[in-house]
Amino acid sequence: MKHILTLFLLVLYSFISIAQDRTVSGTVTDENDQPLPGVNIMIMGTADGTITDVDGNFKLSVNQDAVLRFSFIGYNPEEVQVNGRSVIDIQMVPNFEALSEIVVVGYGSTTKKELTGATAQVDGDKIEERNVPRVDQALQGQLAGVNVSTNSGAPGGSSNINIRGISTNGNNSPLIIVDGIIYESDGLNALNPNDIESINVLKDGTAGIYGVRAANGVVIIETKKGKKNTKPSLNFSGYYGVQRTAKKLDLLNATEYATLKNEAFVAGNQTPPFNNTNLGEGTDWQDLVFQDAPIQNYNLSVSGGTEKTTYNIGGSYFGQEGIVGGDKAFFERYNARVNFTTEILPKLKLTNVLLYTNEFSKSIPQGGIGSVLYNATNAYPTEPLRTDGRYSYLNNVADIINPIAQLENTHNETMVNKLVGKQELTYDITENLSANARIAYTYALVDSKVFNPLVWYGAGKSQNSALNADLDPTTTTIGDPVGGIIVERGANVYEERTSYLDYLFEGFVNYKTTIGDLHNIKSTAGLSLNETSFQSLSGTAFNIPNNAVNLADISTNQAVGGYLNQVNSDQNVDRLNSFFLRGEYDYAKRYLFSGIIRRDGSTRFGANNRFGYFGSLSGAWVLSDESFFNVDAIEFAKLRLSHGWSGNDRIDSYVYRANLGGEAQYVFDNTIVNGVAIGIAPNPSLQWESTQQTNIGLDLSLFKSLDIGANYFIKTTDNLLIQAQASAILGTYGAGSFPPFVNAGTVQNKGVELDFNYELRPSDDFSLNINYNFTYLQNEVTSLPAGTDFIPGVGFSVGGNTATRFEAGYPVGYFIGLETDGIWQTEEEIASSSVVQPDAQPGDLRYVDQNGDGVISFGDDTDRTIIGSPNPDFIMGLNLNAKYKGFDLTANITSLIGNEIIRNYERQQPYANQLAYNINRWTGEGSTNEYPRLTTGATRNTEFSDFYVEDGSFARVRNIQIGYNLPKSICENMNMTSMRIYIGSINPFTLTKYMGYDPDISSTNPLARGVDYGQYPQAKSLMGGFNIKF
Repeated sequence: MKHILTLFLLVLYSFISIAQDRTVSGTVTDENDQPLPGVNIMIMGTADGTITDVDGNFKLSVNQDAVLRFSFIGYNPEEVQVNGRSVIDIQMVPNFEALSEIVVVGYGSTTKKELTGATAQVDGDKIEERNVPRVDQALQGQLAGVNVSTNSGAPGGSSNINIRGISTNGNNSPLIIVDGIIYESDGLNALNPNDIESINVLKDGTAGIYGVRAANGVVIIETKKGKKNTKPSLNFSGYYGVQRTAKKLDLLNATEYATLKNEAFVAGNQTPPFNNTNLGEGTDWQDLVFQDAPIQNYNLSVSGGTEKTTYNIGGSYFGQEGIVGGDKAFFERYNARVNFTTEILPKLKLTNVLLYTNEFSKSIPQGGIGSVLYNATNAYPTEPLRTDGRYSYLNNVADIINPIAQLENTHNETMVNKLVGKQELTYDITENLSANARIAYTYALVDSKVFNPLVWYGAGKSQNSALNADLDPTTTTIGDPVGGIIVERGANVYEERTSYLDYLFEGFVNYKTTIGDLHNIKSTAGLSLNETSFQSLSGTAFNIPNNAVNLADISTNQAVGGYLNQVNSDQNVDRLNSFFLRGEYDYAKRYLFSGIIRRDGSTRFGANNRFGYFGSLSGAWVLSDESFFNVDAIEFAKLRLSHGWSGNDRIDSYVYRANLGGEAQYVFDNTIVNGVAIGIAPNPSLQWESTQQTNIGLDLSLFKSLDIGANYFIKTTDNLLIQAQASAILGTYGAGSFPPFVNAGTVQNKGVELDFNYELRPSDDFSLNINYNFTYLQNEVTSLPAGTDFIPGVGFSVGGNTATRFEAGYPVGYFIGLETDGIWQTEEEIASSSVVQPDAQPGDLRYVDQNGDGVISFGDDTDRTIIGSPNPDFIMGLNLNAKYKGFDLTANITSLIGNEIIRNYERQQPYANQLAYNINRWTGEGSTNEYPRLTTGATRNTEFSDFYVEDGSFARVRNIQIGYNLPKSICENMNMTSMRIYIGSINPFTLTKYMGYDPDISSTNPLARGVDYGQYPQAKSLMGGFNIKF
């Protein structure tokens, strides 16, 4: 019995061993039956696994009941049960969406799996769905770390693109490259958003491949190209819409205005101006200046290709009138584009890109004193539009004029003709070695004309551009600033012609090889030569006959009264010469490394510091390819680390040299004579701003439907280009003279970025895509030059204190002012207070004693403190795309949280109109602790304080669209491939507490961001459109 039991246990053990130790081998191939190396194979429920070799083969010891999971980036994962088999061959099915995620980087492209840097992408399909006027607006809410804010909502208005925060007190714009051609940010107006194939944003140190121009990030745009072996395809699309203002300010009507003005005049010991305050609604100046305005866009393109040639040729028209000013604020663009690639010889390919753009625009005064909206919001409602057949004068308010008369008499025009091109040769020297040489160029001719007819706007008003027979007189007299002679100048016209030429030559070679099956090496080496030139000629002529715009020409008018016509010219040339090298290595696409170095020489700086080195080091680890990684829910996981250094040379030309540009007076023979002096004091040691950035990232793909990208970054910019404070003894305070630029100061940005992309496709009839991106950002100036406490920014109101600053220990452009603590209620409260506030009266704002000395100081900074910042803490975007059978829905929502805005569009004059919050003013003890009293007398209520600072947070639906694709049978009957029709809206809803026109405001000046001067608001629009393919 004992021997039988022993024999039974031995047999049982052998069977268990056989069941556990079966060896399975096989080959993994792609859709073309080619072997797939590096495929990750895991035994489900264990930490065991392997990867395929260079021939796609694998071998693995498994249990006969095991389940194997095959995964590889760009392919759908496969789960296969062994079922006792010893040979398992798998052909993997490509995931075409993942395969299409080719990411464009500097001088090349890579796949999502091989990417080691923080690079994000927006596909052209998403851009085309949004129907935005400008390409930069298509980036709003699409990518974490990228904030696009609006400088102006006027037709042709520009936007600011900021990548990972504000890094300098100067130019923060990223480098923009379109099809290998360098663009300035304002040059994006020339592009048709429907022509875009993809936008790639280099956010971290890997942007160092572009050297001295990459500190603010790099935006790489690729336009649409044809595809090989495809029949010609014709695409015709367009939309037409109506725009209107999304909001009007809540202002006083005539009755409210008269009532409150009487109260203010009495409080100021003056006679009330209105005997009768029952005046009804009065004139709504906002209603008069705002209007519905059309917007339209039409595109026609044809694309296709043969085995050797591809092409995409198109043209477009875009037109937009303004919601303020109508056809006086107008922008239109004609665009023609050719993308052509052909194999002219075996292994030799020619790529040709041409873009011609014609832009015509008209503009009106906007943003600040003198703007149309400023006049409309401050004009008093008790004055009619016309008086005695002429436009009303608004005589009781200085610098506020009739906005309708202003619109009719504004004549500002600009014409831009631009040609952009690239010719590139690519030669495949061997299977692993290729060479590229390309010439790119941009030529732009800009003609502008401003006609200023002489018109009377009322007593005490400065002259403005206007032309209307109802306004008189048509001429006036002014003092000649030179001789003090009273002369008659008449109307004047200013004309300017400016030409730009940007030339770029680049040559580079690409090499790749595989060593020992799994060791992959790639390298790129090249040079870049860039020259940018600028020339302008301008002139001003006076005494235009008959005040007539059709006679306004600088060549046909004579100087009068000794006042000479003026002619000016300007020119400059900048050059940048560069060499660059990038090396990449990976092992089995699992461990990836990349290094970049670039040497730039820039003529923007003196000989002492003309050349510099930039670059980056980066690496990535594909965790999901490791045999120990066994998380069923995670198909792909990659860790990234990068560190890089780049530069910023955005500064005016020749500032390192001593150039004459200022005015000066000298004493010769005891006589003061006029002369010239050095403009900006020279600094031959000036150099670029330097940015270092460290990035840690994680990429995940989960549940076959969710992609997550996360980044933590620290970005430090030092050697800022700052005009330092200098002693007046150096002669830098004369008219037209300025202190020198120096390299000093540091700004740090650090934050977290998250991207979530969820894809659901339960059936062929329904799909859902949701993208959410989130950015948390901290911004701080960490140092300034020795002897410089701060750099002042912009002022508040007219002649008020400086409201913004650039100062160590604070965010860039933070708001500095007085902090309020309610309203003084009684004389007794003022008298018994431990803090003395000069000139305080019941109903006045009560200020906080910051330094504790018992006195509120208005003449210095001792009681001023930080009261806000234009920098948001959080930036978010939400994008939705849903399809059901023939219907589709898209929506884009953006949000900024944690920033403040200065309300700087109110005019503090006795007769100026006011915002309706003044109805809730202080009228006696206990009436309010928020809004001060009204008076025409001098008070301290107009000091810059947090009373004028508001929460600028907002959430905005940027775009929403519902479309329908006609059934295929209907399209075929109409000889069409497809047809989609849709209705949509831009900026239909905004959620905000801000009482101004638009919380989405910005400025190219980092120290003016968040200061609302009455900016031209973005319109909301309703539109319908179509897209037809033949």
